[in-house]
Amino acid sequence: MSLTEVSEQALQMVSALDDLSVEMKKYRKKRSQDANAYFHVLVGKIADALTISKAKAKNVMICKYGQPYLLEDGSPMFYKTNAPEEFMWEQETLHAIPVRYDGVATFYKIYRGSHTYDTKEMSVLIDGTVADAKELGIETLPPAELQAMKERWGV
Repeated sequence: MSLTEVSEQALQMVSALDDLSVEMKKYRKKRSQDANAYFHVLVGKIADALTISKAKAKNVMICKYGQPYLLEDGSPMFYKTNAPEEFMWEQETLHAIPVRYDGVATFYKIYRGSHTYDTKEMSVLIDGTVADAKELGIETLPPAELQAMKERWGV
């Protein structure tokens, strides 16, 4: 195939993509599925040990060791609602910790879900969750195995 034929073929391919939208963003290495699975196993064990729901245990861990949801200007997101704290702790898709009550409503700081974390962020979340599990007498992966898992993530 000549250079002219290749160029013409490339031009035809590009013109066929007229209605395609392309988004560019900084590459961030994603955490592995085994990292998220291990986090959820620990959350389940913590929930059982504390006799609380898995949703509440997950929210506690994410709000303690996770990453805040940041607005475009880089400031953390807060949410004001009259929903009671116990209701908010049980939410599956909204991770929020109460920070202030104004007499009518509570302000909550919002955290990102673990499915959005990169490997470093997931490592911090798991390290904190492992520490809490150990304090409750919950068996966790041996340190060497946990380190090997982190190395597979590229941490």
